[in-house]
Amino acid sequence: MPFADIVGHERTVEVFRRALRSGKTSHSYLFEGPAGCGRTTTARALVQAIFCTERHDDACGECPQCRKVAAGSHADIHYIEPDGQFIKIEQVRELQRDLSLRPYEAPRKACIIKSAERFNPAAGNSLLKTLEEPPGNAIIILLTGNAGMLLPTIRSRCQLIRFSPLSPENIRLLLERRGMSPDTAELLAPMAEGNIRRALELDNEALGNRQALLVARLGELDRNRIATIFDASEELGTSRDETLETLDMLISLMQDATHLAAGSGDVVNSAVRPALEGFAAKWPLQQALRILDDILETRRAVQRNANSKLALDRLFMRIAATA
Repeated sequence: MPFADIVGHERTVEVFRRALRSGKTSHSYLFEGPAGCGRTTTARALVQAIFCTERHDDACGECPQCRKVAAGSHADIHYIEPDGQFIKIEQVRELQRDLSLRPYEAPRKACIIKSAERFNPAAGNSLLKTLEEPPGNAIIILLTGNAGMLLPTIRSRCQLIRFSPLSPENIRLLLERRGMSPDTAELLAPMAEGNIRRALELDNEALGNRQALLVARLGELDRNRIATIFDASEELGTSRDETLETLDMLISLMQDATHLAAGSGDVVNSAVRPALEGFAAKWPLQQALRILDDILETRRAVQRNANSKLALDRLFMRIAATA
């Protein structure tokens, strides 16, 4: 895929394009970032741009080299991932043999190593010389969620590129590019936690129903009718995972309500905008901010294994008491 198709990492893309124009790409990169943020996609795009025969700072997407990279069938790209729990020395030795051969059709060979933090010690040490002087000017890209878990000697031989989680707006755009309706993409994006794979795995219909239920229960909370509080937590906190999803939805809704209370018209959850406008009228800015802080603290408590039902009880009591 051309660099133009990468979303949320424009600065990183520009670094690569400058390196390609000057002919000074590194021989070893370490891409660090959370799952689903685009590390693998960017690695493939970089290799595609290097292999492309038509352009110098990007992939054309049309030449035979680009087509083979996109199809995952290019003979000069090698992929390594853990075999069981670890990446083993046998896998590294096989890679070294492959890289020692001349490229079949590309200007250089490439290797993308997933979960690079899972090298066993022997495999990691075996890779050091290859990283320092890749055979035939090969490019090696290591992908990891935590660079600190790799051997310092591996880190020092690579150019570190850090990736941030994707923003909800980036997630929404990517989902729509994959054919998802704008309304569904808008619902899922705030729940994805910056992870496009998580967004694609979420149950759209169930989340839509939960959002509608949450908006209704939030509007009904009344400290003078305690049943409205306990009923809400009973329905929305049946398990720890569901409670966390409910809290993520609440965070997104209250962020929108806070924006409206502050006079901004921009909201993420536009499908429930009338309800959000009602919340903004009910809770002026300082109260909305206080509620948002309570929701964030409740989420942290549930992540630390607090009782989900009791955590929601306390949260809804606080929200109901906010006048």
